[in-house]
Amino acid sequence: MTPIFQLSDDHVSAEAALDPVTATMRGITTPDPAALTDFSPDGFEARADQARRTLATLATLAPESPEDRIAGAHLKERLEAQLAWHDLGEPLRTVKAQFGVLTSLHDTVNMLPRKNDDDWHILAVRLAGIETMLAAWQTSLRTGLDRGLVAARRQALETAGQAERFAGAHEKLVREYGDGPLATDLRSAADAADRGYTDLARFLRADYAPRATEVEGVGHERYAAGARLSLGADLDIREAYEWGWAELERIEQELAAEAASIRPGVSALEAMAILDEEFFVDGEPAYVDWLRGAHDRALDAAAAHFDIPEPLRVIDVTLAHGSGSGAPYYTGPSEDGSRPGRTWWPLSGRTRFAVWSELTTVFHEGVPGHHLQIGTAKLAADQVSRFARVHSVSGHAEGWALYAERLADELGWYTDRGTRLGMLAGSAMRAARVVIDIGAHLDLPLPDGSRWNFDKACRFLHERGLAAQHRVHAEVVRYLGWPGQAIAYKLGERSWLQARATAASHPDFSLRQWHHDALAVGPVGLAALQDALSTP
Repeated sequence: MTPIFQLSDDHVSAEAALDPVTATMRGITTPDPAALTDFSPDGFEARADQARRTLATLATLAPESPEDRIAGAHLKERLEAQLAWHDLGEPLRTVKAQFGVLTSLHDTVNMLPRKNDDDWHILAVRLAGIETMLAAWQTSLRTGLDRGLVAARRQALETAGQAERFAGAHEKLVREYGDGPLATDLRSAADAADRGYTDLARFLRADYAPRATEVEGVGHERYAAGARLSLGADLDIREAYEWGWAELERIEQELAAEAASIRPGVSALEAMAILDEEFFVDGEPAYVDWLRGAHDRALDAAAAHFDIPEPLRVIDVTLAHGSGSGAPYYTGPSEDGSRPGRTWWPLSGRTRFAVWSELTTVFHEGVPGHHLQIGTAKLAADQVSRFARVHSVSGHAEGWALYAERLADELGWYTDRGTRLGMLAGSAMRAARVVIDIGAHLDLPLPDGSRWNFDKACRFLHERGLAAQHRVHAEVVRYLGWPGQAIAYKLGERSWLQARATAASHPDFSLRQWHHDALAVGPVGLAALQDALSTP
């Protein structure tokens, strides 16, 4: 192992010890899997100090190979981006509804193994620790309030509602365990977690929200830091905003033609309403069956075009009960292979599921999207650093997953009625995200000269972005609480397409081989993507 790869390995271990919750999310094996993350100001500062120490050591090391060069550059870029975000005081004011601290604590409990009583003991300790960890997070948020570092009121209230929904959510685990010797411990742990959720909701509603800001946009400095975290590149804001509008208009032309194939003369929204009444399943069991079948068929189809290692031929499908995210998401396999990759599917209050529109998301979250990309990196220990295997870049990952949706169209996989319209509608939503996210956070005008607000963003996302009504509110809340992430999909896809076009100009280009080589590189920021994919 080269010194840069060893430093990467050492940093992941140190970081995991300081943040066991995130380690669980990333599938990292730790010496003490029952340990808790310190979400107090001291805990955030300890993790920043670790990043500073690693950067200082990295500066003394010279790359010994192309893989070393990519690994070192990725480590440097990611840690510098994290520290820029930290130094703006973001840990003390990031109340990120749906995908923040609260969701991580809830989801990681469900991700822990439950094979024997030793596993259940670890789970009980982590579950009981939710109360302690949320109390520490409250300390950070109070410190932020005292320093004038405040989140938006809407984010506080949305997170409070999420905490209230999570209260009682772990009863399923208590029932699953039954009457074994740890039953009392699990009961006490679930009660402690519920107290933590309830107290957080009270704090956010009664103490935080009255002092929070009504302004939802974060402004240029904070947005630039968020975009750097998500893209792995500095953002030309004006260019990206104008490109987002042009890309949305291009997609709308394709949508009009595809809608006419559903029924001549109808709009895209009208075609979607027709399909909603034709292609659906009723009830959670039928939905899970459809999802599992769609994942299996995608794996079979992808095997003809990709090298899919055997460990990646299993994908766990999970209904995300209690999630307010509105959108499906993915968590990768564990480092040791004991936990498979998992797609999570929020219900959003639905009992009827319009599956015609969700095939494209199966390709995005599963194969050839996140599961293939992230899983391939996890298995590439000989040429991808440990840091890269567990630290993806949203622009790289989401860009690939959106590219995978488009690739499925190129390969002719949208054969069932309406499924290609679903892919185009998803692409329109991602283009709408670019203009909403940049415009709302930086107060940029729409083409008619008006300005963004929450209600206008919701209408735009439904009418122009074609997002289903059950997703609209949650999506816009997410953009406003996570500045710079919503743009990662389309801008990432653009970078992947540009890289492929460059490679395709060579006479010996093979798409299958290019995909294999591109995934083998592992995660890199968008600023380094072109160079990384051309490295011999």
